[in-house]
Amino acid sequence: MLVNAPALTAETTGGAEAAAPLAGSGARSLLLNASMEPLCIVSLRRAVVLVMTGKATVLESDGRLLHAEHVVVPLPVVLCLTRYVHVPVRRPVPPTRRTVLQRDNHRCAYCGGGADTVDHVHPRSRGGRHEWTNVVAACVRCNHRKADRLLPEIGWELPFVPRAPRWSVAFGTTSVRAEPLWSQYVVA
Repeated sequence: MLVNAPALTAETTGGAEAAAPLAGSGARSLLLNASMEPLCIVSLRRAVVLVMTGKATVLESDGRLLHAEHVVVPLPVVLCLTRYVHVPVRRPVPPTRRTVLQRDNHRCAYCGGGADTVDHVHPRSRGGRHEWTNVVAACVRCNHRKADRLLPEIGWELPFVPRAPRWSVAFGTTSVRAEPLWSQYVVA
C-alpha cells in the first residue's frame, strides 16, 4: 500500500527526481472542509492517505508528483474534503505573548521597530484588562518609556485599533508566510 511505502519519492513535472525521499520530510498540507473553510494543517502522509481513500481532493500542488509502485499522485499543498465535516465551535485564542506578537507581526505598536514583549494600552495597574483590545506588541524601550501611563498623558497614539485576530493559532500569519499557496484560503 502507498502509505507504508518507504520509497515514496517526489518528481517534478519535468522528470527530474527530488534529492531525497519525502516520507519523513515534514512537508505539510492545508486541509479545507467541503465548505472551503480551513480545518487544520496535516502531514504529507495524512494528506496522501486522504487523497488515496477518496476523502479529499487536491486543490493546489507545487508541481511535484509522488510516486509509489502503481500510483502517481500530485504532491498536495492544499486539499479539500469531499464531504462536509461538522466542527464544534472553537474557543477563542487567548492573548498570550506569542499570539499577540503573531497578530502584530512582531512590530512595536508605538515605534514600528521589532517587538519582543507585549504592553497593555490601558495599564492593568489602572484597571485595564488583559484582553485582545487592550494588548499590543511593543519593544522593550517603548514599553519602559510608556510604563504605567495612558497614551494621552505622554502624547502617543496607536496607528491601529487592537482587535482579536480572526485566525486560530494553527493558521497564524507565520504559516501563511511559510507556504504562499495557502494565503488565498486562510484569511488573516
